[in-house]
Amino acid sequence: MFYARISRIVALLAALLASVPYRTFAQADRLQPKPPADPQIAAALTQISAQRIQANIEKLVSFQTRLTLSAQDPDSIKAGHGIGAAREWIKAEFESYSRACGGCLEVKTDSFTENPADRIPKPTVITNVYAVLKGTDPDNAKRIVLVTGHYDSRNSDTLDLSGNAPGANDDGSGTAVSLECARVLSPMKFPATIIFLTVAGEEQGLNGSQHFAKMAKDQGWDIEAALNNDIVGGDRSPQQDPGIVRVFSEGVPLAATEAELRRVRNLGGESDSASRQLARYIAEVGRTYQTAAKPLLVFRLDRYLRGGDHISFNQQGYAAVRFTEYREDYNHQHQNLRTENGIEYGDVPKFVNFEYVANVARVNAATLASLASAPALPAKVHLQTKGLENDSTLTWEASPGAASYDVLWRGTASPEWEHAQTVGNVTRATLPLSKDNVILAVRAVDAAGHRSLPVVPQPER
Repeated sequence: MFYARISRIVALLAALLASVPYRTFAQADRLQPKPPADPQIAAALTQISAQRIQANIEKLVSFQTRLTLSAQDPDSIKAGHGIGAAREWIKAEFESYSRACGGCLEVKTDSFTENPADRIPKPTVITNVYAVLKGTDPDNAKRIVLVTGHYDSRNSDTLDLSGNAPGANDDGSGTAVSLECARVLSPMKFPATIIFLTVAGEEQGLNGSQHFAKMAKDQGWDIEAALNNDIVGGDRSPQQDPGIVRVFSEGVPLAATEAELRRVRNLGGESDSASRQLARYIAEVGRTYQTAAKPLLVFRLDRYLRGGDHISFNQQGYAAVRFTEYREDYNHQHQNLRTENGIEYGDVPKFVNFEYVANVARVNAATLASLASAPALPAKVHLQTKGLENDSTLTWEASPGAASYDVLWRGTASPEWEHAQTVGNVTRATLPLSKDNVILAVRAVDAAGHRSLPVVPQPER
């Protein structure tokens, strides 16, 4: 009886072990490793201040309205009313950060006149304000990573020039993220360039970001990543989850050519756009620096019936994502200030969770600093498809600043990278993996462990 019972236990254990996927020790070592945290970046994140963010949002609200169509004349600016006054204050803030770091920031404006359109009844001057932290490495300074928020606001009527439009969450919060990232990162040195941007005209139709992104494309700017923060105030509704920030990313690129669309359809690349790689990178950064706001990857361009400034960069072929709080309260967006049936309407500071905004700023700052510290993306990454074989061979061009390269892979139905193998300072690698069963990518790594964005290979025959 005893031996029969033991036999049944042994058989049960054998069955359980058989159900566990087999993996060798060598394969286990290839599981996606956690990247090292950079002590300088970690220290910078501690400098992000919820109090500074609160003061900046309250200052933006003090202009009463920041509607793109509102006053920009000298008297209104002097009186602290309208979008012109907000613009001048933002510019002065960037300039103060630059003075604090010995002139490290180049503060600039991008002004243009928008012709009449659906939400613009007459020619209107729109001005984007930004600060450039130039990269220190000649080979990498042309690479740009960017953070943005829109500083214009609106109430129920997008043509209401005089009514109050506080815009504390939408999008004073995103503007505050750009400003705070500029303040804490500007004293640091990075091989690549960081741009801290605030745009206007978003509520009228993404006008400011469209102009800026097109200017960048026309001038050949190498923007590797654009982080758009829009409604990141963590509205204080009971259903809010202050531990999560959503990260939206496009799947099939808006700027894809017909040939690229065919390749996506043929090879199953619907979830491997440059923007999806950026979103995955943000999630990895959040884990590395243990940010209090955990990035939740949402594999959609944006929310239903809504849009944002990241779309302008996507349309120009740039990798761009949108950060947004987990649960929005629509009573506190695009609403005239009022109370009806006991419900308070309007986008005012008391509904903003300033510590949450600070946590979102930490995710942004860590991502910007990590990318600006990393080598350039590997160029001309190809997957050999000349014959039928079960191994996978990848080739690429060397990246300035790279000390080694990783080959990544994941199951075709997996949302994030699952495995990585360091292949050394080479430009060719063959792995015993069937290209039919996995998605592959290559990233560059410097001597300190900073990682570039992954690049999914193109087939080469």
